Amino acid sequence: MSTAFKGPQQLFASLFQAHPWHGVSSKVGRGELLNAFIEIVPTDGIKYELDKQSGHLRVDRPQRFSSRCPTLYGFIPQTYCGARVGQRSSERTGGDEIRGDNDPLDICVMTEHPAVHGILVHAKAIGGFRMIDGEEADDKIIAVMESDPAFGHFENISDCPSLLIERIEHYFLTYKQRPDSAPRNVRIAEIYDQAEAHAVIELSMQDYREMYGSPEERLAELLKFVRTR
Repeated sequence: MSTAFKGPQQLFASLFQAHPWHGVSSKVGRGELLNAFIEIVPTDGIKYELDKQSGHLRVDRPQRFSSRCPTLYGFIPQTYCGARVGQRSSERTGGDEIRGDNDPLDICVMTEHPAVHGILVHAKAIGGFRMIDGEEADDKIIAVMESDPAFGHFENISDCPSLLIERIEHYFLTYKQRPDSAPRNVRIAEIYDQAEAHAVIELSMQDYREMYGSPEERLAELLKFVRTR
């Protein structure tokens, strides 16, 4: 075996494309920098989302109205909004029991540069929206792209221009709202800081491991399967 591939994990990575949700780490190395898989960019007139089974992006629906997400938008790999994320929302809002929405944790990434969907971005969390959709927690982590000239120096959501935060907030409260329908039961119960964003991310990573097992165990099972064939 070539010494360029140090261990089975690197060898498999060189042969197969990783599933964006299950095959990519939540964090970059051992620090707080995140991987973010981008599903939508501000210029998209079509809403794309991950096909969870295949790992490919698919068309969810054409955007019927003029609303566009003002940031890059996607999810943090190997996260899951389950019981822990839901319980956190219940505790912080003092409301009734809230459950997770059973999806990866959403993330908005600020950058001054245009980008395309279907890519991985290194991002730094600076805060988040505690969004409640019906009775489900649907948190949105707010982040900045690593080394972005305009936003990369932000350390907390309080560093952001209030107008940009209002635009993001307005998008998530209205993008599914039909002009002729009753208001949706969706609200942003809290806008939280970087420390709380890190706490929510850690809980979502724990929820993921409870739901899908640890990535390390999955690799060990795969190697065991290959060796028995």
